[in-house]
Amino acid sequence: MKSPRSNSLPVASACPALRRPVDGHAGVLMILFCLALGAQQVAIKAVASDIAPLAQVALRSLAAAMLVLAIARWRGMRLTDLRADLGPGLLVGLGFTAEFVFVAWGLHYTLASHMSVFLYTAPVFAALGLHLWVPGERLARRQWWGIALAFAGMLIAMAPATHRVAAGAVMLGDALGLLAGLSWAATTLVLRRSSLSEAPPVKTLCYQLIVAAGILMPVVVASGDLERIAVTGPVVASMAFQTLVISCGALLLWFALLRRYLASQLGVFSFLSPVFGVLFGALLLGEPLTLNFIIGGLAILSGIVLVSR
Repeated sequence: MKSPRSNSLPVASACPALRRPVDGHAGVLMILFCLALGAQQVAIKAVASDIAPLAQVALRSLAAAMLVLAIARWRGMRLTDLRADLGPGLLVGLGFTAEFVFVAWGLHYTLASHMSVFLYTAPVFAALGLHLWVPGERLARRQWWGIALAFAGMLIAMAPATHRVAAGAVMLGDALGLLAGLSWAATTLVLRRSSLSEAPPVKTLCYQLIVAAGILMPVVVASGDLERIAVTGPVVASMAFQTLVISCGALLLWFALLRRYLASQLGVFSFLSPVFGVLFGALLLGEPLTLNFIIGGLAILSGIVLVSR
């Protein structure tokens, strides 16, 4: 006899589908994902004088939302299907939006290297939340040591060479960076704790992009950032990369991996993103490489091995 359906908002099953430990295939895909995120920072920074960072996020979210909606429609998903997971979908979208608002706001006060460090505390916060609230995501002591080692390595790798900003401003910016990391971690927890845990990746991405575009576009219009955009070749290339590779390809890959593998183990790979960002900055923008970056990068790789072995 079939059990009656509940009329309440869909949530994750009491016995959610088991996630696999990260294997070699997932590891390679996560490295590609982190490469894309690392390049994202350079893409934003390279054209920041011609288009404000928040305007970049708003425009790429709007363009990507239309593209992902078209893909979803082609796969047979209707707009009415978005109602089924509307509650967690809105939460995921708000978390994504808050993350980038805190980043853009915090960069007015703190150094970019500080922001990278505090933004990528997200895997630590997510691993703690998953350990406490999601069955099957508990970490062993060795894996906690791996997270600690990777995080310490990131702090070493991203440590700035000089401090030219007022201490009070830096503390405010760093606090906003922590809030950005918490926002990112919160979206991971919502995904794993709600009905979106088993939803198609394209559906989850629709929520994220539609909410971000709906909130940020009015903000950048009101601030006048759209009127100050200088349409140049680099701006077009950067926006195309951010829209197609980051907001569509990379995020679809991330959500697809979250459906199959342990989120706590996937998250630790995110520590590679700021390292790749520094590498791209050195290669494309002429930013210096330091000894502390090399040492920290080795520590990050060692931590990843401990967590994902």
